[in-house]
Amino acid sequence: MPGHSPGIPDAMFRGSIVALVTPMKADRGLDFVALERLMEFHARAGTDAIVIAGTTGESPTIDPGELEELVAEAVRLAAGRMPIIGGSGSNDTRKAEDLTRRVARAGAVAALVVTPYYNKPSQNGLEAHYKKVARAADIPVLLYNVPGRTACDLLPETVARLARVGNICGIKEAVPDPERLKRLRELCPADFCLLSGDDLSSLGFMLGGGHGVVSVTANLAPGAVSAMSRLALAGETQEAADIDQQLRGLHAALFLEGNPIPVKWAVARMGLIGPTLRLPLTELSAEHQPAVLAAMGSAGIEIGPGGAS
Repeated sequence: MPGHSPGIPDAMFRGSIVALVTPMKADRGLDFVALERLMEFHARAGTDAIVIAGTTGESPTIDPGELEELVAEAVRLAAGRMPIIGGSGSNDTRKAEDLTRRVARAGAVAALVVTPYYNKPSQNGLEAHYKKVARAADIPVLLYNVPGRTACDLLPETVARLARVGNICGIKEAVPDPERLKRLRELCPADFCLLSGDDLSSLGFMLGGGHGVVSVTANLAPGAVSAMSRLALAGETQEAADIDQQLRGLHAALFLEGNPIPVKWAVARMGLIGPTLRLPLTELSAEHQPAVLAAMGSAGIEIGPGGAS
């Protein structure tokens, strides 16, 4: 990972971490040829780490065997250039334990574990869930809080208790509220990894003491998100803000429909992957395609010759 930046404590993960789309063939099988293109694209652009099978990677429709295969292949293709984080969350604690063991076995350096969705557990239930998952495998665990999708909110006080559990090393926090970050910084150890899960507010998050971003936008503009992150962590506020301003239209356009529908369509337009998603997700609607294309153009992203494999 990048070196220590002034005023920002060391943490396990820093900078621009892409929440990678999962490339699929027309028959909806995994596309490892396209995965290699993506890995090379991000290695050249300076992406600091990669999340496999997070929300953007269509984790709900990736079965356990596919997850293990995807992570293992990403680790092989990264060849030590970028750490690979495996998404291993579930709303069934036993399944989350199994998935975490699988990503560890496949070579991931850490597991990203989303809060249990739909069940609506209490804070006590969330704490018990994460403690059990953390014991399942001998790799670091990143908590992942995204109440807009899960209908439960992992509160800072619960995070602080979990931050003192062995291999729980940080959190991807997708609540775009500066007060939430401030509270996490007050309660958690200085080296507990604080990652933004919201591209639109990620600059402020890093300038406010966060360590980096798990980015959807970095699927399309990895060099720009990486540069913005480095500058923000170094305290170069104006330079970072200039890049962020160029990306703001893209940040917004990628959520015109539920993630990852717009970003996968856009990456396909770059010629890096095919456009396939797994149901119940379907292709970006025609009404939103011009806005996504315009945002790509404003961010300086070149449109490729068409989808791949």
